[in-house]
Amino acid sequence: MMLQLDPPLPMTTPRGAGLAHFVIDYGPETHLMWVVFLDADGTCRAVPNPEVRMAPNWSMGRRPAATGPLHMPPQGGNGAVRPANRILSVPAGTPPAG
Repeated sequence: MMLQLDPPLPMTTPRGAGLAHFVIDYGPETHLMWVVFLDADGTCRAVPNPEVRMAPNWSMGRRPAATGPLHMPPQGGNGAVRPANRILSVPAGTPPAG
C-alpha cells in the first residue's frame, strides 16, 4: 500500500534532511519505507522506518537532539501538561530518598 502524505513531513535521514511525500507499506514482514526528497540536492530516496526521524519542531515539543535531556513535557490536546507515565522500581529494603 502506498499513501501520499498531505502535507509532506519534514524528516532527517542518514543522507540528510528532506520532505517525506509518501510512505510505502509492503506488509508485516518489512519496515515501512518513507519516500523522502532530500533538501540538499532534491534526490528521491526510499528510507526504511528505523533510519528516519521527524525533524525538530519547537512548537510540538520536538527539540533538536543537541539540547540533550532538556525537553518539554508531553502536552494534552488542550495544552495542559500530562503527567509522565513512569513505573519506578525500587529494591525492597531501600530507604526513601530525601
